[in-house]
Amino acid sequence: MEWLRKLWNKLPRGLRVLLRYYKHETINFKKILVHFFTWIWRSFLTGVAIGLVGIAFRLSLDYVTQQRQNHDWLFFLLPVGGVLIVFLYHICGFNESRGTNLILSAIRMEEKIPFLMAPLIFVSTLITHLTGGSAGREGAALQIGGSLAQWNGRIREMDDKDINILTMCGMSACFSALFGTPIGAAIFAIEVISVGVMYYSALLPCAVSAITASYIAHAFSLPNEFASISTATAFNIVTTLQVLGLAAGCALISVLFCRVLKLSHKLLNFIKSQYFRILLGSALIIGIVLLSGNRSALGAGLDTINQALSGVANWQDFVLKILLTAVTIAAGFKGGEIVPAFFVGAVFGCWFGDLIGMNPSFAAGIGMVSVFCGVTNCPLASLLIACELFGYRGIPYFLLAVAVSYLLSGYSGFYSTQKIVYSKYKPEFINIHTK
Repeated sequence: MEWLRKLWNKLPRGLRVLLRYYKHETINFKKILVHFFTWIWRSFLTGVAIGLVGIAFRLSLDYVTQQRQNHDWLFFLLPVGGVLIVFLYHICGFNESRGTNLILSAIRMEEKIPFLMAPLIFVSTLITHLTGGSAGREGAALQIGGSLAQWNGRIREMDDKDINILTMCGMSACFSALFGTPIGAAIFAIEVISVGVMYYSALLPCAVSAITASYIAHAFSLPNEFASISTATAFNIVTTLQVLGLAAGCALISVLFCRVLKLSHKLLNFIKSQYFRILLGSALIIGIVLLSGNRSALGAGLDTINQALSGVANWQDFVLKILLTAVTIAAGFKGGEIVPAFFVGAVFGCWFGDLIGMNPSFAAGIGMVSVFCGVTNCPLASLLIACELFGYRGIPYFLLAVAVSYLLSGYSGFYSTQKIVYSKYKPEFINIHTK
């Protein structure tokens, strides 16, 4: 690169001699500098491009959610929306959609992600939220960011390993643009693929992409979607024991959530026709909602999450959310599972925290990140997201909560292609898939 050669020639002669010495003796500094500036540039451009796509996705989701809330009759178009989603995937040549699992396996096994995945998941997630399917948005964000970034790497004929890093950059950027948590987004992308092994080579690129996307989101003045929680009390033994009990309960809830989700997939997959499958799923969702008389779990359920973070929750809501999300995703609707995990954790935490004498608002925040950790097996990302959303004053409790949830949730997880490389209980290589 000519500009780098000119920069090298401008360095003082003594410094160049010293760097040449280290080049031969220990480290090739010139190669490191080229790598550094190359990835700063690549990840910055990725953060800008995919950050803008992520912002467009968030604004679109906000719009369709508002339309559904303003027009109750849209919920009864859920079967129509489901059939349209299946039709769109079929005409684009996707007989079965592996969703976020494809993104994770693509990075680990260098599998190709179709470019069409990005526009398809974008549109189909909007349809799901418009008609009231119980799903999140982050799974779609990971798929959009990952597929666009990998496509960009392929058309530029990059090395396969570099394409994997660029894919993680795309995941970080879109996640950050949606949630406004750049630190957690960067760590999540390199932590979620293989539990026990972190892809540190992607740390700088993911950090630059996530921070860039976050700045762009701030430039659009997008508000924080989650309410603040009551300030944590000073560290004391009573609150510590309460957090331990709540985190243990959240670990069990996360295992239950994963089991119900995977059981729903097994049951509905007995129906070979995807059209019939999604029609049956639509009928079940409509029936459950009408029988319960409760629509709080439809869509992402951000209003209910924020209500719980403010200290008010109904335990039936988190049970309903688990059921509706399991049916929605298993039937073939598109979206993600992480915001539903936030919903379940916040509502359960608020309700259970109140039972054991905790501040219900603070308990909702603890529950939210504990369930997230339990279903994703990402303790570091969970801790950082908690701090970015709720502040750093409660960090000892957040750390304790994610540590307990990570251990007690066992080898459960939302993503079937996620690998547990090292045991959670011993320094032992096990290399198994999540259950």
